[in-house]
Amino acid sequence: MNEKIKPFEGKMQKSLDSLKEEYVGIRAGRANPHLLDKLRVDYYGTPSAIQAVANVSVPEARVIQIQPWEAKLIKEIEKAIIASDLGLTPSNDGKVIRLVFPELTEERRKDLVKDVKKKAENTKVAVRNVRRDANDAIKKLAKANEISEDEQKQIEDEIQKITDKFITEVDKVMEDKSKEILTV
Repeated sequence: MNEKIKPFEGKMQKSLDSLKEEYVGIRAGRANPHLLDKLRVDYYGTPSAIQAVANVSVPEARVIQIQPWEAKLIKEIEKAIIASDLGLTPSNDGKVIRLVFPELTEERRKDLVKDVKKKAENTKVAVRNVRRDANDAIKKLAKANEISEDEQKQIEDEIQKITDKFITEVDKVMEDKSKEILTV
Protein backbone atom coordinates (compact mmCIF):
# COMPACT_ATOMS: atom_id res chain seq x y z
CA MET A 1 0.00 0.00 0.00
CA ASN A 2 1.15 3.47 -0.80
CA GLU A 3 2.42 5.46 2.19
CA LYS A 4 0.60 8.55 0.97
CA ILE A 5 -2.82 7.03 1.59
CA LYS A 6 -2.26 5.30 4.93
CA PRO A 7 -3.42 8.30 6.99
CA PHE A 8 -6.63 8.43 4.96
CA GLU A 9 -7.29 4.75 5.50
CA GLY A 10 -6.81 5.37 9.23
CA LYS A 11 -9.47 8.09 9.11
CA MET A 12 -11.87 5.73 7.34
CA GLN A 13 -11.21 3.10 10.00
CA LYS A 14 -11.96 5.66 12.72
CA SER A 15 -15.30 6.42 11.06
CA LEU A 16 -16.17 2.72 11.02
CA ASP A 17 -15.06 2.26 14.64
CA SER A 18 -17.17 5.24 15.66
CA LEU A 19 -20.21 3.68 13.99
CA LYS A 20 -19.62 0.40 15.82
CA GLU A 21 -19.40 2.29 19.12
CA GLU A 22 -22.66 4.07 18.39
CA TYR A 23 -24.33 0.77 17.58
CA VAL A 24 -23.30 -0.66 20.94
CA GLY A 25 -25.42 2.04 22.56
CA ILE A 26 -28.54 1.08 20.63
CA ARG A 27 -30.43 -1.42 22.68
CA ALA A 28 -32.10 -4.21 20.81
CA GLY A 29 -34.36 -5.53 23.54
CA ARG A 30 -31.54 -7.53 25.07
CA ALA A 31 -29.43 -6.49 28.01
CA ASN A 32 -25.98 -5.34 27.00
CA PRO A 33 -23.61 -4.12 29.72
CA HIS A 34 -21.90 -1.83 27.20
CA LEU A 35 -24.95 0.43 27.35
CA LEU A 36 -23.51 1.68 30.64
CA ASP A 37 -20.07 2.49 29.20
CA LYS A 38 -20.71 6.21 28.82
CA LEU A 39 -22.32 6.68 32.22
CA ARG A 40 -20.24 8.21 34.98
CA VAL A 41 -20.81 8.27 38.74
CA ASP A 42 -19.19 10.50 41.32
CA TYR A 43 -16.73 8.34 43.24
CA TYR A 44 -14.92 10.35 45.90
CA GLY A 45 -15.08 13.44 43.71
CA THR A 46 -13.93 11.68 40.56
CA PRO A 47 -16.28 10.85 37.69
CA SER A 48 -15.84 7.10 37.23
CA ALA A 49 -17.30 4.52 34.89
CA ILE A 50 -19.92 2.29 36.47
CA GLN A 51 -17.82 -0.76 35.55
CA ALA A 52 -14.97 0.73 37.61
CA VAL A 53 -17.00 0.96 40.82
CA ALA A 54 -19.36 -2.00 40.51
CA ASN A 55 -19.72 -5.50 39.20
CA VAL A 56 -21.94 -5.42 36.10
CA SER A 57 -23.50 -8.68 34.96
CA VAL A 58 -26.32 -9.99 32.79
CA PRO A 59 -28.08 -12.74 34.78
CA GLU A 60 -30.96 -12.97 32.28
CA ALA A 61 -31.40 -11.97 28.65
CA ARG A 62 -33.25 -8.76 29.49
CA VAL A 63 -31.73 -7.81 32.86
CA ILE A 64 -28.53 -6.00 33.76
CA GLN A 65 -27.46 -6.37 37.37
CA ILE A 66 -25.16 -3.80 38.95
CA GLN A 67 -23.58 -4.65 42.28
CA PRO A 68 -21.60 -1.68 43.64
CA TRP A 69 -18.51 -2.45 45.66
CA GLU A 70 -19.58 0.18 48.17
CA ALA A 71 -23.21 0.36 49.28
CA LYS A 72 -23.24 4.17 49.30
CA LEU A 73 -22.78 4.17 45.52
CA ILE A 74 -26.23 2.71 44.87
CA LYS A 75 -27.87 6.15 44.95
CA GLU A 76 -25.16 7.66 42.73
CA ILE A 77 -25.50 4.88 40.16
CA GLU A 78 -29.29 5.19 40.18
CA LYS A 79 -29.02 8.95 39.61
CA ALA A 80 -26.67 8.42 36.68
CA ILE A 81 -29.00 5.87 35.07
CA ILE A 82 -32.08 8.03 35.54
CA ALA A 83 -30.28 11.10 34.17
CA SER A 84 -29.06 9.17 31.12
CA ASP A 85 -30.94 8.73 27.86
CA LEU A 86 -31.31 4.97 28.35
CA GLY A 87 -34.98 5.24 29.18
CA LEU A 88 -34.70 2.63 31.92
CA THR A 89 -35.85 2.80 35.51
CA PRO A 90 -33.47 1.15 37.96
CA SER A 91 -34.79 -0.91 40.83
CA ASN A 92 -32.67 -1.74 43.85
CA ASP A 93 -32.93 -3.97 46.88
CA GLY A 94 -30.31 -2.13 48.91
CA LYS A 95 -27.41 -4.20 47.59
CA VAL A 96 -28.01 -4.65 43.88
CA ILE A 97 -29.47 -2.48 41.12
CA ARG A 98 -31.42 -4.20 38.38
CA LEU A 99 -32.24 -2.75 34.98
CA VAL A 100 -35.03 -4.62 33.26
CA PHE A 101 -35.31 -4.11 29.53
CA PRO A 102 -38.89 -4.11 28.28
CA GLU A 103 -39.73 -6.06 25.16
CA LEU A 104 -39.52 -3.76 22.14
CA THR A 105 -42.65 -3.17 20.09
CA GLU A 106 -42.57 -3.74 16.35
CA GLU A 107 -42.91 -0.01 15.75
CA ARG A 108 -40.00 0.78 18.07
CA ARG A 109 -37.87 -1.85 16.34
CA LYS A 110 -38.56 -0.26 12.97
CA ASP A 111 -37.66 3.17 14.36
CA LEU A 112 -34.40 1.77 15.69
CA VAL A 113 -33.61 0.21 12.31
CA LYS A 114 -34.23 3.59 10.65
CA ASP A 115 -31.84 5.16 13.13
CA VAL A 116 -29.26 2.45 12.45
CA LYS A 117 -29.51 3.06 8.70
CA LYS A 118 -29.23 6.82 9.17
CA LYS A 119 -26.07 6.42 11.24
CA ALA A 120 -24.64 4.06 8.63
CA GLU A 121 -25.38 6.57 5.88
CA ASN A 122 -23.65 9.31 7.87
CA THR A 123 -20.62 7.06 8.22
CA LYS A 124 -20.60 6.37 4.49
CA VAL A 125 -20.64 10.13 3.87
CA ALA A 126 -17.70 10.51 6.25
CA VAL A 127 -15.77 7.76 4.42
CA ARG A 128 -16.50 9.39 1.07
CA ASN A 129 -15.34 12.75 2.42
CA VAL A 130 -12.06 11.13 3.43
CA ARG A 131 -11.81 9.71 -0.10
CA ARG A 132 -12.36 13.18 -1.54
CA ASP A 133 -9.69 14.63 0.75
CA ALA A 134 -7.27 11.87 -0.25
CA ASN A 135 -7.92 12.42 -3.95
CA ASP A 136 -7.43 16.17 -3.52
CA ALA A 137 -4.12 15.58 -1.75
CA ILE A 138 -2.96 13.26 -4.55
CA LYS A 139 -3.99 15.80 -7.20
CA LYS A 140 -1.95 18.46 -5.42
CA LEU A 141 1.07 16.16 -5.45
CA ALA A 142 0.57 15.52 -9.15
CA LYS A 143 0.21 19.23 -9.84
CA ALA A 144 3.46 19.90 -7.99
CA ASN A 145 5.08 17.18 -10.13
CA GLU A 146 5.94 15.10 -7.06
CA ILE A 147 4.22 12.08 -8.62
CA SER A 148 3.54 11.13 -12.22
CA GLU A 149 0.09 10.95 -13.79
CA ASP A 150 0.34 7.16 -13.84
CA GLU A 151 1.13 7.10 -10.13
CA GLN A 152 -1.75 9.49 -9.51
CA LYS A 153 -4.17 7.21 -11.35
CA GLN A 154 -2.83 4.14 -9.55
CA ILE A 155 -3.13 5.80 -6.14
CA GLU A 156 -6.64 7.08 -6.90
CA ASP A 157 -7.66 3.54 -7.90
CA GLU A 158 -6.21 2.24 -4.65
CA ILE A 159 -8.09 4.91 -2.69
CA GLN A 160 -11.31 3.88 -4.43
CA LYS A 161 -10.73 0.21 -3.57
CA ILE A 162 -10.15 1.10 0.08
CA THR A 163 -13.27 3.28 0.07
CA ASP A 164 -15.32 0.45 -1.44
CA LYS A 165 -13.98 -1.92 1.22
CA PHE A 166 -15.05 0.41 4.03
CA ILE A 167 -18.46 1.12 2.48
CA THR A 168 -19.04 -2.64 2.23
CA GLU A 169 -17.98 -3.06 5.85
CA VAL A 170 -20.36 -0.27 6.95
CA ASP A 171 -23.19 -2.01 5.08
CA LYS A 172 -22.34 -5.32 6.75
CA VAL A 173 -22.25 -3.79 10.23
CA MET A 174 -25.55 -2.02 9.53
CA GLU A 175 -27.21 -5.21 8.30
CA ASP A 176 -25.99 -7.16 11.33
CA LYS A 177 -27.34 -4.54 13.74
CA SER A 178 -30.65 -4.33 11.86
CA LYS A 179 -31.06 -8.10 12.05
CA GLU A 180 -30.24 -8.02 15.76
CA ILE A 181 -32.88 -5.36 16.36
CA LEU A 182 -35.57 -7.08 14.31
CA THR A 183 -34.98 -10.46 15.93
CA VAL A 184 -37.76 -10.99 18.44
